[in-house]
Amino acid sequence: MEADSKPKKSGARLCCVCNQNRAALKRPKTLEQICRECFYAVFEEEIHQVILENQLFKPGDRIAIGASGGKDSTVLAYVLSELNRRHNYGLDLFLLSVDEGITGYRDDSLETVKRNELQYGLPLKIVSYKDLYGWTMDEIVKMIGLKNNCTFCGVFRRQALDRGAALLKVDKVATGHNADDIAETVLLNILRGDIARLSRCTSIITGEDGPIPRCKPFKCTYEKEIVMYAYFKKLDYFSTECIYSPNAYRGFAREFIKDLERIRPRAILDIIKSGEDFRISTTTKMPEQGTCERCGYISSQKWCKACVLLEGLNRGLPKLGIGRTQGLNSDAKISNGMVIQEESVQGQLFCTNQVNPEDQFFGFYICKK
Repeated sequence: MEADSKPKKSGARLCCVCNQNRAALKRPKTLEQICRECFYAVFEEEIHQVILENQLFKPGDRIAIGASGGKDSTVLAYVLSELNRRHNYGLDLFLLSVDEGITGYRDDSLETVKRNELQYGLPLKIVSYKDLYGWTMDEIVKMIGLKNNCTFCGVFRRQALDRGAALLKVDKVATGHNADDIAETVLLNILRGDIARLSRCTSIITGEDGPIPRCKPFKCTYEKEIVMYAYFKKLDYFSTECIYSPNAYRGFAREFIKDLERIRPRAILDIIKSGEDFRISTTTKMPEQGTCERCGYISSQKWCKACVLLEGLNRGLPKLGIGRTQGLNSDAKISNGMVIQEESVQGQLFCTNQVNPEDQFFGFYICKK
């Protein structure tokens, strides 16, 4: 009897989803053998379901995508553009980048973002540390060295994103934080004993009590799958690590997470679930949210961390804001209609720049030298 069909190739595995095409990869998240087309479909559908189940967006929203030029933000921009078109989200999407002023790193990655602007047809806004704070990261590292530089960059970048989002008048900022990033943050907050951040780091929407909320559509998406998606789709992204972060504390947590993933892939999601299930004792005193007396940014202290760090830089005392601060004691004085603040930070008294209430910038004051 003649065979009705052609014999299958020896050793070829079929996709476990469509059972027709040859499997091209093994999903890191589930270890399923899957073809490229089905991988694209399930990858995008999982993100779509996360968006729907958590009500991340509503029709008419203006959404800024935090764009660094790296794999996460590039894939986020591409996938959100596709899903917005395919499912009629009705969103106005923008790319928002922060130029930290790192020669040989950020200048190159911003060229990638500018190409993404043309490739995806999304308007791009770039805000820089130099314009906002009067300093670049190159200048900061030259003053403080490679220790604690990530503290300055992280604090300034978070505030810079909010300022850029305010300029764009968006309703929300979408960031490319993936499941690996969130699991790392859970571990870091446990190691640091940072109860306040531990209670919110697993939230898919944060900053709802601030000027502009942020959301993480990739909360349940593995970093390896993002890399695979970008590779197979041939997306244009920048893959070099920051030249100033080889010894960052987060890197040790990242290596630990990778070791766990090799043993048990589901460990990443389990750590996130553990972070979600933590219950904070009712006797634990949590910081009260307020606003910075100097720049108007959200802060649990009289001065926000950015202003404390910036004042240290401007006074030639870069370690002024490093570590746990002891409270800010303030006595306001009025001089020719201007407010002059005398502050004590970690026991050191200094007089800040004059602040004119008319110089407010979308709810923030511009911090300059």
